[in-house]
Amino acid sequence: MGQNHQTVPTMNKKEKLEPCLPNGFQDSWGADLILKKKLLKIIEQNFIKFGFAPLETSPMEFSSMIGNSLAEDDENPMSDIYSFDDDGKSLSLRYDLSVPLARFYSQNYLNLPNPYKRFQLGTVFRREKSSNGRWKSFEQCDCDIIGKFDTRQANSELINLVASTLIACGLKKSEFTINVSNRKIVQGLMNKLKIVEDKQKKKVLRAIDKLDKPGFGLKGVEELLKKERIDSSGSITKGANLTDNQAKEVIDFLKIKDLKDLSKKIDDPLTNEGIKEIKDLFKILKLGDYAELVKFDPSKIRGLDIYTGFIVETNLNFEVKNAKGKIVDPGSICSGGEYFVTKFKGDPFLGSGISIGISRLVWCLSQKIQKEIDDQKPVLICIMDEKYLDKYYSLLKTLRDNLINSEIFLESKKKLSKQLEYANRKNLKLAIICGENEFKDNTVTIKNLKGLKGSNQSTVLKDNLIDEIKKLI
Repeated sequence: MGQNHQTVPTMNKKEKLEPCLPNGFQDSWGADLILKKKLLKIIEQNFIKFGFAPLETSPMEFSSMIGNSLAEDDENPMSDIYSFDDDGKSLSLRYDLSVPLARFYSQNYLNLPNPYKRFQLGTVFRREKSSNGRWKSFEQCDCDIIGKFDTRQANSELINLVASTLIACGLKKSEFTINVSNRKIVQGLMNKLKIVEDKQKKKVLRAIDKLDKPGFGLKGVEELLKKERIDSSGSITKGANLTDNQAKEVIDFLKIKDLKDLSKKIDDPLTNEGIKEIKDLFKILKLGDYAELVKFDPSKIRGLDIYTGFIVETNLNFEVKNAKGKIVDPGSICSGGEYFVTKFKGDPFLGSGISIGISRLVWCLSQKIQKEIDDQKPVLICIMDEKYLDKYYSLLKTLRDNLINSEIFLESKKKLSKQLEYANRKNLKLAIICGENEFKDNTVTIKNLKGLKGSNQSTVLKDNLIDEIKKLI
């Protein structure tokens, strides 16, 4: 039989493609991907520990199921959602994991426990404007309780889940704050201020939600509450068209942090109901381990329209650097709240849930635990002479049998300098270099690629190899 030759197709220069990604999408690799996979495993294990069951839903839904609670453009409410025509039916990529959950529960509630506690880790898609720097595809880690339940207990359990998960991921208690509020409080304020039109109410809530966003603050919120806001680029955002007095009342409300002061400020039945629910929540929280991490903050309101009562938003208490090395506030890493699902046939049902932003969590934690990430990198076994290949593979087996991450260089004829260049490109810490003398003397040379030149290499007995490597990693 003749030798099989593979023919490589040729292309002229004009036909060759420039490798690139669409704006708003990204590839994941290297240390950040390693950390993300580690955190996802921790998060999943903790969700299971709290009694939540896994669920996977389709990435595609009928557009009518998706709805329009995300977009801020009232003239084009589906503008932030990727939609497609499929044989005359309109389909959309999911923009969150909550709507697919509601659809799934409505289809299957007779076969599910009540309440149903589920978690899901999955990718969502948002047709963000490329100029605002947001990702158009990212992963969410959601936990929800839906059906019939005591909201005090359920919301307390979700808060405990958030705290327990973040601590398991490596954060200290002092490094994050879980802020809680209740939508009914601000809805009562709007009733008092005679803000009754739904469109105007939505704009007020979305304006308040911008309080902690970069470049906003109370001044930016006040502008959005009134006629319009013009940002630094000249872009105009239409406001809620409140009167000066109405806007002032909302701004004064945002400055209040004490429940007692709030009760005196707004005497409205709905506001009082929201305040009572917050007080009842704190009573249950005190039965757990994390009550001291939870603070009341009425400005936490969440921009989506789905929320009806309890709101939670978790913020980090330390600064991180962006890609340009500038210190920035990382913002919220876990948020959610209570919602009511009425859009599907059958009786309405209550839901409450949280969502962890895994991409943001990876970004923040990677700057805190870089050493731990580096310690997971493999030891490289260099090949000095192909005739000793069996001995190099024996060393490789010894390292892996002792749970030391390790790899062997995959080109036996390359010079040592090229092999060390490979190690440096991977930012490895250690390399094993053995030639004829080492094998003759039953020794191994360990090169510390991060050590000072002149004192970064040592030769040890082969029997002591594992102990010596463990001292260095």
